[in-house]
Amino acid sequence: MTHHIKKNKCSYISQKAQDISPSGIRKYFDLLSHMDGAISLGVGEPDFVTPWPMREAGITAIEKGFTMYTSNRGIPELRDGIAKYHHKFYNLNYDPKSEILVTTGSSEALDLAFRAIIDPGDEVIMSDPHYVAYPVCVSLAGGVPVPVPTYEKNNFELMPADIKKKLTRKTKAILLSFPSNPTGAVMPRKLLLEIAKIAVEHDLLVVSDEIYARLTYDMEHTCMAGLPGMRDRTILIGGFSKAFAMTGWRVGFSLANDEITEAMLKVHQYTMMCAPIMGQLAALEALKDSNNQEVEDMLAEYDRRRRVIVKGFKDLGLSCFEPKGAFYAFPNITSTGMTSEEFAEDLLTEEKVAVVPGSVFGKCGQGYVRCCYATSMPEIEEALKRIKKFLARRRRK
Repeated sequence: MTHHIKKNKCSYISQKAQDISPSGIRKYFDLLSHMDGAISLGVGEPDFVTPWPMREAGITAIEKGFTMYTSNRGIPELRDGIAKYHHKFYNLNYDPKSEILVTTGSSEALDLAFRAIIDPGDEVIMSDPHYVAYPVCVSLAGGVPVPVPTYEKNNFELMPADIKKKLTRKTKAILLSFPSNPTGAVMPRKLLLEIAKIAVEHDLLVVSDEIYARLTYDMEHTCMAGLPGMRDRTILIGGFSKAFAMTGWRVGFSLANDEITEAMLKVHQYTMMCAPIMGQLAALEALKDSNNQEVEDMLAEYDRRRRVIVKGFKDLGLSCFEPKGAFYAFPNITSTGMTSEEFAEDLLTEEKVAVVPGSVFGKCGQGYVRCCYATSMPEIEEALKRIKKFLARRRRK
């Protein structure tokens, strides 16, 4: 027999927790887990197993008894490696002793960043569509997310003029996330320079989530922190999950000036304490030059799948913006007459193909669905066949 100690059992739950909506991505992940024969284009997780050298490093760590806490900042060798990696690929210079923090995935780094810089009521400007966690992280830190619409006609780029329209005296930071999840958009250097100018003129911080930086196609990635005047007002967020196929290891990092890093560290040491040591040692292995080719091979395969899935959607009569980064396609489904939610739910029910409604990523995502192409080529091809059958039935109605 269940005893209710209060008539309204939600009364124990904080208002903040009650106000949070469940992740729209997780909903489809859970549905899929109980469905035989289903194909997932839903969750942004590489189908590659973590390359063997990284797995071996993790196994060796356990065998040698590396099962203890590490420094709250992360092991020095990994911080050194992260500093050298960013100098090699992006010509950035950060002090591994005071300006780099190893975190439990990039998600924790993002949470720490907002909790370190936001006072109640501070506003954070972000693009719409945006990754589902961004507005929640800002709200939990006491801030106010301020979405700025982006559109397919502008390649889902965040336009500086639109940012200016949202500036108020409460604006604290601009959140950038390029290459973008969910659209696959990237930001040209020219536009980033204009946004940097806005940040300097209005004394704003920039939180730049660059977890997909290595997954940039047909052009070079521009690091926000590398632009004039931006090093000390940018919090660069990164991690090992995507480009290195290490989602389950939960190792991320932040690069920022020593004052911001110290503030993030204070929150980190009282909440997470440190990332798992085996994961940190595996991440250290990932940064070695000897493993770079295996990473490059994975990135080349994503590029091949990107071209196949975009062509596939266009052949099916769906307009599809060509993603320039990450591993998501964002086809426009308005021609079907269905909402994003109807399309995703009916496709899953009728053809066992999971996609994520664009609407979970913000108002501007309505009319689109997010399709992750970090799944195998045979599954992508089979998913396209099933979507073709689904669309044919809908168009006959």
